[in-house]
Amino acid sequence: MHTREDKRPERKPWRLLLWVAAVGLVFGLFFTPNPLEDVLRGLRNRSHRHGASGDIVLVKIDNESLQQVGRWPWPRREFAQLVNQLTKAGAKRIFFDAQFYAATDAADDQAFADAIKQSGRVVLPIGSSLHAGSTTADQPPLPALAAHAKLATISWEYNYQNAVWKIPYGLNSTVGAVPSFASMLSGRRNHPGNTFTVDYSIEPQSIPTVSAGSILNGAFDPRQVRGKDVVVGATSNLTGDVYFIPGFTQAGGAYIHIIGAETLKRGMPIDLGWAPDFILSLIVAAAALLRKRALEQGIILGTAAVFLLLGTAFFEAHLIFLDITPSLLVVSWVGLSLTSRYFRRRGFVNEISGLPNLVALRAHNEGRNNALVAARILNFVEIASALPADKERQLVEQIVGRLTVGAPNRILFHGDGGIFAWFDDPTTPFGHHLEALSALFRNPVKVDGSSVDVSVAFGVEIGSGRSLANRLASALVAADEAAHHGLKWKYHDPESLENASWKLSMLGQLDEAIDRGEVWIAFQPQLDLSTNRITGAEALARWTHPEKGPIAASEFVAAAEQSDRIGKLTAFVLEQAISTAAAINKRGARFDVAVNLSGKLLSDKMLVKKVALLLQRHGLDPKHLTLELTESAALTEEGQALDSLTQLRDMGVTISIDDYGTGFSTLEYLRTIPAAEIKIDQSFVKGMADNRSDRLMVQSTIALAHSLGRRVVAEGVENRELLDMLIEMGCDVGQGFVIGRPMSLESLRRRLSATGRQAA
Repeated sequence: MHTREDKRPERKPWRLLLWVAAVGLVFGLFFTPNPLEDVLRGLRNRSHRHGASGDIVLVKIDNESLQQVGRWPWPRREFAQLVNQLTKAGAKRIFFDAQFYAATDAADDQAFADAIKQSGRVVLPIGSSLHAGSTTADQPPLPALAAHAKLATISWEYNYQNAVWKIPYGLNSTVGAVPSFASMLSGRRNHPGNTFTVDYSIEPQSIPTVSAGSILNGAFDPRQVRGKDVVVGATSNLTGDVYFIPGFTQAGGAYIHIIGAETLKRGMPIDLGWAPDFILSLIVAAAALLRKRALEQGIILGTAAVFLLLGTAFFEAHLIFLDITPSLLVVSWVGLSLTSRYFRRRGFVNEISGLPNLVALRAHNEGRNNALVAARILNFVEIASALPADKERQLVEQIVGRLTVGAPNRILFHGDGGIFAWFDDPTTPFGHHLEALSALFRNPVKVDGSSVDVSVAFGVEIGSGRSLANRLASALVAADEAAHHGLKWKYHDPESLENASWKLSMLGQLDEAIDRGEVWIAFQPQLDLSTNRITGAEALARWTHPEKGPIAASEFVAAAEQSDRIGKLTAFVLEQAISTAAAINKRGARFDVAVNLSGKLLSDKMLVKKVALLLQRHGLDPKHLTLELTESAALTEEGQALDSLTQLRDMGVTISIDDYGTGFSTLEYLRTIPAAEIKIDQSFVKGMADNRSDRLMVQSTIALAHSLGRRVVAEGVENRELLDMLIEMGCDVGQGFVIGRPMSLESLRRRLSATGRQAA
């Protein structure tokens, strides 16, 4: 059964296509060309780079030439010298990319005019203040200069990058229609005002160049210009006639005239604009939207995208130019919409069962006012791992069939790991209903011809203002609790939510509680059984919360250790314990103090140094400090942990194996750990009076420890009978309620004082 739960409206294919077509049309009409189009064309140009023909030579007015002449603009006698030298060298035509519309020094102007007349092969520019849509040029050169020269326009439009993408074939002027430099250089003409796209796949570095300075002083090879068209133009940044050449860098405008001419030499460029590709992209988008399979849609749109990004480079290599950004917009928009729809569908459906998954459950707003039931198949992972890969669906189908008995229209949500959930009327008698469903699962399911027992537990969350994700988590917790207690189902207990919230915030409050003084140290006395004197105590952390009152040590200490936040608490206990023991020993009475040490702290390379500093600061002999290491903290014979214990022992600190009997309990463990003391777990001590096995365990442990030269401490000594049994067994030290409960420092001092008076 497949029920789609993505409630967001899904745009119909034809409506999506209309939207895309409308937006693409507006984009094409008002935003083409655009910066993205320029970038993409520049990238495509790189795929078909080629050199210039070499028929056009650039005479550069570069920095060296400017230094040679001395100032800019040059006196026109310098241009006259250029004309004479280039004519003498046999240049075919001489184009000047510099405007001469104003008179200068009369002698210089005349010298230039004479040189032009004698050469008969000079082309002078007509400039203009060209703007969008302009087809005229209105700045002809000085009449005396123009009288014996041919005229051509050097005008063009440039964009925000100072880049020229289109050059006019020619313009109308006050002296009639004139071609552009590019048109005259290439010999290809068209109607004035018409433009062509410049092919910037031509490498600017491949254009032959000669420095104007070398022409002026005659230090050049005439063969460089003989029989070739020459363009004289500024290339120095100091002249200001600098443009951006796409795919190259900034260069003089003369480069653009030559690249434009080289473009026309290869043929007449055809600019198809954006419309053909746009129409084709709409056809492709419609074809993709009509397909049902995501793979087919992806192939169609992917092929179109590759053609737009790379295929058009083939046409541009043959001077057929296309603008692709409107088409790319159409293909990208449709592709993203279909991709989003695909992942939205996949994201809301379980691939194995075809049922809506837990993501769909969290988005199922209709269920907010209903009860939420979660079913956890307890052994689902074990069953699934033992089945062939293609048989898990059979298992799921049979589980779904049983969960929908009596409710065929029920919408089931299927999560990973054997989790199923559904919404139900909160007034439903869940007890009868879930008991009946549990009964259905008493019979094994049939998978691949084999019978498989399925274990299930149910949890119910009646309803609350919390999010569906939180409610689902609560229902699953209730199912886990039901399984733990051997029940078929269980309601979610709101108090458990409060406890969970407290546990999450507890660790965050613990560090602050230490700083505020809410955490304090209790001391449980230890009795030397051979002298019947209190000779030490175990330091135990206690936390009195201002609102919750006393917090069980087993709760916050274990949580701190599991979360790797035990360091600050241990440091606090060590500080208090060592300072207390030091103060008592200074009064002349021997007093040892024991502190629990988490095995996780043994990896701290600074642990030994920290302990040594504390002992030195408070003046306590290391022999009076015992560090109790829980037996369950596994250690190896090598590594930082064992090194730390060895260094502590060598320092004089007593190492004790705490809770002995509950962990490894092997001779190898006793041999490995450098411990001088074994502390028998209270569970064995308390059971000695009634359980022969416990009594033998304690007795054998004492004998073993003594044979290894180690002292024995028994904790959990609750009554006089147990104390007498330990004395008879030869135990060294006892700790428990019959000796003394954990007490404050003041109570400990009074207890020690009373013991001292009795001894006196």
